[in-house]
Amino acid sequence: MASIIKRSSRGTTKYEAAIRRRGGVSVSKTFSSRREALAWAATIESEIARGVFVDRTSAERNTFGDLLERYQREISPYKKGGSLEILRIQRLLTDPLARIKVATLTGAHIAQYRDRRLAGDMKRKAVSGSTVNRELTLISHVLTIASKEWGVHVHVNPVSQIRRPRENRARTRRLGDDEEKRLLVELEPNREDVARGYGPGGCRGCRNEYMRPIVILAIETAMRRGEILSLRWDDVHLEDRYVRLHDTKNGEARDVPLSSRALQTLAELSAKHRHIGGRVFPVSVEALKQSFVRACERADIADLRFHDLRHEATSRIAERLDNPLELSAVTGHKTVQMLKRYYHPRASDLARKLG
Repeated sequence: MASIIKRSSRGTTKYEAAIRRRGGVSVSKTFSSRREALAWAATIESEIARGVFVDRTSAERNTFGDLLERYQREISPYKKGGSLEILRIQRLLTDPLARIKVATLTGAHIAQYRDRRLAGDMKRKAVSGSTVNRELTLISHVLTIASKEWGVHVHVNPVSQIRRPRENRARTRRLGDDEEKRLLVELEPNREDVARGYGPGGCRGCRNEYMRPIVILAIETAMRRGEILSLRWDDVHLEDRYVRLHDTKNGEARDVPLSSRALQTLAELSAKHRHIGGRVFPVSVEALKQSFVRACERADIADLRFHDLRHEATSRIAERLDNPLELSAVTGHKTVQMLKRYYHPRASDLARKLG
């Protein structure tokens, strides 16, 4: 039998229902009336007797924000792209979704979150369907880990109950005729900025001397942002004209050949100074993103993302390496289908080949 304990404090009376059974089942809950306490106790005892009892204490006690904070401490740091995921979690922690108890979290709450992100508001701009889908995938995985490994009861993952927004169309953005030149001009050292104390690079407005060589390397090698930022001098082989990537997106190491321009860029950077930690580009993902956005704004270049440089590089390299196997060896794509998503030949270039 359950025990009902009456507790009074400062003129308020509460009733605690407690159930303790042999075999480790020990649960309790407090109610404002004795009738509610008895009804809850009867339900729990029936579930125990039928062998279907599930402890909901953790789900009732923890908010979704509590799960997010634990996930970013215990899971995200060990994932590829973990730093970006932590930024995504920090944004989620400011959303009303984070304040909802896990036990009461439903598909309707997730749908409201989806719609808020797609519509935007006064504080945050609207985001694309692809961005929302990545966030929904993260929310779903947090709840799955909590249910399987942390003992938090999630009867049905609410993300599985809603409609996902439509994915964006694949991007085909390439650099225009003079966009590369304008962008690199805005990343050149500026004496006036150096004089104002912006550091040895004196990068116009971005204060980051590594941005120009990073952009050149991206255009020349088709390396991903994370691959460029994780590059270490021990893996740069200037004499043999290649760099070795140990930690790539597909999990396999890759040797990336260096064009003459890429080789010169790394050689010049090596001759200046090397970071004490051994990284070629000691720059954070967020710093790179902000610097690139500002440089595009100053160069009056619209709708260009850093990842578009990988599309540009793949398309340029394809003009020199017409063998798909050789091309995929450079870019790291494992299938021809994925490679095709990054190859965007200009119609004018194809017309010239046709004669």
